[in-house]
This record gives sequence, structure tokens and C-alpha cells, in this order.
Amino acid sequence: VQVVESGGGLVQPGGSLVLSCVASGLTLPYYAIGWFRQAPGKGREAVSCLVSSDGAIYYADSVRDRFTISRDNAKNTVYLQMNSLKPEDTAVYSCAVTHRRAWCSVREYDYWGQGTQVTVSS
Repeated sequence: VQVVESGGGLVQPGGSLVLSCVASGLTLPYYAIGWFRQAPGKGREAVSCLVSSDGAIYYADSVRDRFTISRDNAKNTVYLQMNSLKPEDTAVYSCAVTHRRAWCSVREYDYWGQGTQVTVSS
């Protein structure tokens, strides 16, 4: 299984970025896919997750109304649109998938990408 993220970078406060995630090599469709982040000196936290079967979506309180998770089935890609970025959004953002009946807890996800750095700074 390979999970690959892309789209990170340096952006000014108030700016936007789009992260992309492609999961391949799965023998079965995943149950859920999620975005997680880890800031320097902090633990990994959930940002947003999407349940494949019914489209249920979770957002962390800190990103609700600013971030949007979406998927393009034709491209087998999940996106995280990040708007109104703040310095506190600076972190390594990782995509992960799971076959378990999971919601959006780090420990419920089995396959992880390497992560992409997002830095919000003027």
C-alpha cells in the first residue's frame, strides 16, 4: 500500500493551499481516509476525515469552516482545501487510510503517507 501526499509549501497568513492524497495498492477499498497533522513539539492530531461508504465527514474544531475535504473518484484522489490559513496551522500534514470501521482517530488508521510540510508565515 502506498499513500502519497502533495501540495504543501510556504504561504502567508490568510492564504490558501490545496493538499492532494493518492492511496494505491489496496486490495480492498478503504473504509475511511483522513488528514492528520503534527506541529513541532506536539502530537499528531486529526484534521479531517471522510468515510468512503456514506460520505460522512469529520472536521476538527480548529479547522471547521476553513478547510474542506473532498474526493475525485475518477482520479482516486482526496483533497484538503485549506483557506484562511493561520500560523498555528503550520505542521507536517499526513494522509492515511484504514479498512477498519473508523472515524477520525490517529490510532484507527493503518496506512500512512510520508507527509507534506505546510508553513504559514509572513
